[in-house]
Amino acid sequence: MSKTDLRPALSRMLPYTPGEQPPPGKFIKLNTNENPYPPPPTVVSAIQDAATGPLNRYPDPTATSFRRAAANVLGLPGPDWILAGNGSDEILTILVRGFVGEGQKLRLPFPSYILYRTLADIQGANWEQIPFLDGWHLPTMFGQGDSDLRLVMLPNPNSPSGTVVSPDEIEKLAASLPCPLVVDEAYADFADFNCLDLVQKHDNILVTRTLSKSYGLAGVRFGYLVAQPSLVAKLSNIKDSYNCDYLATIAATAAINSQDWLADVVEKINTTRARMQTRLTEIGFNVTPSHANFVWCTHPSGRHQELHEYLKKNQILVRYMDFTDWGDGLRISVGTDDQIDACLMMIERYFS
Repeated sequence: MSKTDLRPALSRMLPYTPGEQPPPGKFIKLNTNENPYPPPPTVVSAIQDAATGPLNRYPDPTATSFRRAAANVLGLPGPDWILAGNGSDEILTILVRGFVGEGQKLRLPFPSYILYRTLADIQGANWEQIPFLDGWHLPTMFGQGDSDLRLVMLPNPNSPSGTVVSPDEIEKLAASLPCPLVVDEAYADFADFNCLDLVQKHDNILVTRTLSKSYGLAGVRFGYLVAQPSLVAKLSNIKDSYNCDYLATIAATAAINSQDWLADVVEKINTTRARMQTRLTEIGFNVTPSHANFVWCTHPSGRHQELHEYLKKNQILVRYMDFTDWGDGLRISVGTDDQIDACLMMIERYFS
């Protein structure tokens, strides 16, 4: 045994594999659900102004300016309902670290965001995947508790499907579960509803959000949790000391205050998404109706990986995903109209 061996659980785990990140400018990039539009102009101005600020000092450890602005925008009673993080991935890490001990259980639907499994593995915890039923519905057993269950993750809208579970069903799940239910709303701004109101009604419903998608700040890394204040206070004790840097907090505060910009960009993306879904269906794909900024589609030919490679050779990146015991398909992020037109043209050429 080497002096530098990691814990046995870590040597067995499969790491999370993010989407390919090529050098800027070489590809039409439709593989990681980024916003195709630049962030609000107010964000750029705020960062430029802040660059002459106190960069030699540690940042506010709780990102107070952001939490105050977000509480106001989201209609929450106060900033003590919000915990800020270095992307929502850090928030998810804090939640697993706080609730799921070694040998205990994390539950998630399948297929969904595979990072959840990695976080459980890092903890030495167990994870349980409950497959979606046909039509991307949750089975009854998803809401059943057991003695080892400590946390349930529910991405809503889900990735890769873009499908949603209704607030009524989420409320029923929370009532039947013996543990917190985390509603991961990374893509909620593109959907017709969210679960923020449920957080104020149920102490075991928690909502996570990111500014990477709808606000166009994937490169900044900022996310947050909405939960009841007593829980936020406890989770704050286990986060990193200065987990949100000064410039990221400035950018996130400017972004959350740019609601007119957000409404305009979401409308553009959702309009393009609808056109995408229609055209892919006409080409022959089976397209799952999406409530996010991407589309999940499969083709009767089953040539998804081959099509993925063909598009890549033609400088278009989409996400090929293969789920064991479920099947494979393509997840295509919603780009600008020009980007989507180029992608659809190349797909048509492949099948012609």
